[in-house]
Amino acid sequence: MSLPFICFNLMKQFFTYMAQSLLIALLFYVSIATPSTAQSLFERLVMPGDLIQGHADLQKECDNCHTSFAKGAQVQLCLDCHKDVASDITDKTGFHGQTTEAQSSDCSHCHTDHIGLDADIVNLDTETFDHNTTDFKLNGTHLNVTCSSCHETGNKYREVPKTCIECHEKSEPHRGALGKDCASCHRETRWNETLDFDHSKTKFPLDKSHKTVKCNSCHLGEVYTGLPIKCIGCHRIQDVHQNRFGEKCETCHRPEKWTDIRFDHNKDTDFTLLGKHTKIECDDCHKADFYQYDMDFTCIKCHQQNDVHKSNLGTDCKSCHNPKGWFDEVAFDHDITSFPLIGLHVVVPCEECHLDSTFQSPKECQSCHKTSDVHKGSLGSNCASCHTPNGWEFWAFNHNSQTDFRLTGKHDGLKCNACHTPNRAVASKLPTACISCHKNDDRHREKFGSKCNICHSTSSFKGAKLR
Repeated sequence: MSLPFICFNLMKQFFTYMAQSLLIALLFYVSIATPSTAQSLFERLVMPGDLIQGHADLQKECDNCHTSFAKGAQVQLCLDCHKDVASDITDKTGFHGQTTEAQSSDCSHCHTDHIGLDADIVNLDTETFDHNTTDFKLNGTHLNVTCSSCHETGNKYREVPKTCIECHEKSEPHRGALGKDCASCHRETRWNETLDFDHSKTKFPLDKSHKTVKCNSCHLGEVYTGLPIKCIGCHRIQDVHQNRFGEKCETCHRPEKWTDIRFDHNKDTDFTLLGKHTKIECDDCHKADFYQYDMDFTCIKCHQQNDVHKSNLGTDCKSCHNPKGWFDEVAFDHDITSFPLIGLHVVVPCEECHLDSTFQSPKECQSCHKTSDVHKGSLGSNCASCHTPNGWEFWAFNHNSQTDFRLTGKHDGLKCNACHTPNRAVASKLPTACISCHKNDDRHREKFGSKCNICHSTSSFKGAKLR
């Protein structure tokens, strides 16, 4: 035999012997070991290779990642450890939650193991990775940023800031004054290219000329809160009135242009300017606070010193006067008083009765017509019992209904002064007994008493007949 053949047979016998010895030792160990120990020993013998560095602490027990004779259970064991990935898949967020393969395939489809401690089972190619499969799609200048600018070495790729402020806080010039929602103003195309901020959502909507004002014209020093929203807060230096007209600039000025002054007193206030009010200066009425809206709009408030009536006629000046002129076209409805004007009283000038500006006057006829009383007061002061306002000559008196002495017989034809003589008492106090007027006509010299009407009638003294 040749030497090589002899060597080959010797080696074959040696390996056969070793295999038999190992098998005998294994069978002996299995016979004396517990079932779990025996299984563990078997799994180690058949393990295809070392786990990666991240899984090295799991290598001692195969059932950390495997269930015997149940390959499908391995996926759930992976997710039990990688809870963040499991959450992404459930919520359909992140790379694994938006990738079809991750949702429908075995984890080992992409991430195999048992290939050594230094092996890379992620196999992420940063040059070809589609960032749109994540929760942060790259747009604008972000497309040109290197991965390491956001993903720091040593951290998981998922452990990266997702909001603008988390990356750009150091370069944020507002110092947090505008909050953390950078995207509400800035674009991804360029940090200095800002969106049109919707100022209408603030307490100060921009209108007209305010729309073209640069932000820092009002927001000096990046101050965005606590700023004044009244005109005077920004335009005090332009107030040529030196605060004499108050701080409600918008009453006259408009956002279109500071010098464009428009104010319609008739539309913008509750006091319409008419007559001479249209020609007076504003501060003739607005003396203290020019824009005082709760002013007293009554005439007497401004014209107290012009009130020649000394308030005796009240404060409702417009019941007689109008804005055309204080003394022009004075009109007063006397019917609203306790002395309505009728008859000739209608054409009588006011001052004929109202001798002074108080316009207080008595209401009795006698107080005005005493000099015209031809009765010299003998008939009392109640002129209206006979006379009417239509004229002194138009009088009427019914002796039968207005007195207690009916005129009958000869009495009916007598004139008033036949009984109502100047030297006798007034009408209401005249005696009504016959003898009081006919004492000189009593031929009986009062022998039959004073009751003439027992025999006589008012028709005639003659032909007396006892009644």
